[in-house]
Amino acid sequence: MTINKELTKGSMALLVLSVLAEEEMYGYQMIGEINRRSDNVFRMKEGTLYPILHAMVAEGLLESYDAKSETGRDRKYYRITAAGSLQLKARREEWKVFTGAVNGVIGEEM
Repeated sequence: MTINKELTKGSMALLVLSVLAEEEMYGYQMIGEINRRSDNVFRMKEGTLYPILHAMVAEGLLESYDAKSETGRDRKYYRITAAGSLQLKARREEWKVFTGAVNGVIGEEM
């Protein structure tokens, strides 16, 4: 099933923070992990991800650093900061409230 872009737009930062809370990753690796975990429902493109990453670095939620990958290729890796972890906690709670309210309106139980 294809999900409307408007529905996914507000949740992309939550998805990025969630995968980075577990492991430092480079951009394409994040795309693959989000795709895998969502059974390819979220088919994020690089043009969508990188503006999100740059904004989150500017906000102090993520840090980036350059390193060689296991293949020897130079890559920019991202890791969550303490502020990012706090933001993730707040966004997860917000998501629970939001989805609970939507489910209450449409008649679905969690």
